[in-house]
Amino acid sequence: MPVATPAAVRKQIASGAADPLYLLQGEDDVEKAALAAEFAELVEEGLRAFNVERIHAGDMTTGDRLVDGVGSIVASVRTLPMMAPRRVVIVLQAEALLAPKRESEAASRALEELEKLFKAPEPLSALVLVAASLDKRSRMYKLVSRHATVVECGVITDLADAERWVRHRVAAAGAQIEPAAARLLASRAGTDVKRLRGDVDRLLLYALGQKSIAVADVREVAGPAALQDDWAMTNAIEAGEAGEALRQLALMLEAGAPAEKILGQLGWLVRSKLAAARPAQLKPSVEAVFRTDLDLKRSAGDPRVLLERLVVELCAGTRGRAAARRW
Repeated sequence: MPVATPAAVRKQIASGAADPLYLLQGEDDVEKAALAAEFAELVEEGLRAFNVERIHAGDMTTGDRLVDGVGSIVASVRTLPMMAPRRVVIVLQAEALLAPKRESEAASRALEELEKLFKAPEPLSALVLVAASLDKRSRMYKLVSRHATVVECGVITDLADAERWVRHRVAAAGAQIEPAAARLLASRAGTDVKRLRGDVDRLLLYALGQKSIAVADVREVAGPAALQDDWAMTNAIEAGEAGEALRQLALMLEAGAPAEKILGQLGWLVRSKLAAARPAQLKPSVEAVFRTDLDLKRSAGDPRVLLERLVVELCAGTRGRAAARRW
């Protein structure tokens, strides 16, 4: 079955239309634990004691224990839900099942039972396997991935995912963060998990001992907003949106992009895009790029100001050239 994102699975849970078998994998233990816990929402709160079961597979290290453990899982999954549309069975440390350390006759029998369950999952149950990264070449992984919805945890696809990631990470550390503060941190770091993790770690250290992390704390610790689209500036120039183009230019500079690299991107835009879209403005646009290149090389002004002037000229055409002369 195809790989799903945590965001897509959350939509399934919210709609109540969950699949019968899931494999949550990846190195992000916080994200896996948070997503696994959300499956309980498939069952009405007052009925969860009867219909939500959590099983730890980490101690299933011998053949006999594996047989008993698999038997418990199968029995729990095959049990009909009580006064609810479905049961939820969450198996933690499922790598012990999918990659057993010792092979024996008893372990082989247990794996055969597990294979039968994977091939014919119970439609009235949601079996959620939570595992560390697995060897994708192994027989059991290939089998479960054919029948399960595989979820790669730790992959952030949008800012809503990033904000949720921040909240879960802070909560896992035993701290609290204001919604606006989590939103600000996510908007600054974007979908870069490495940067998010670093920002949250610094934030937790900075706010150590506080009751709650506020927006002011994030502003003190987090770096500048992350650039989400390397071509957003050139797209805005093509559309003649000077304000947006200048905003994206600022993001690129704050992210550490060299002025020469940005100028190269603008030169590409003139040669590849504006030449066809605005042929009458090709000559002055080329002249503006060459002039900016010369000014940068001889340090004839602040690089940011020089690039801003060029962006305005490219956006506004002849009006931009007239405006540029007033700088």
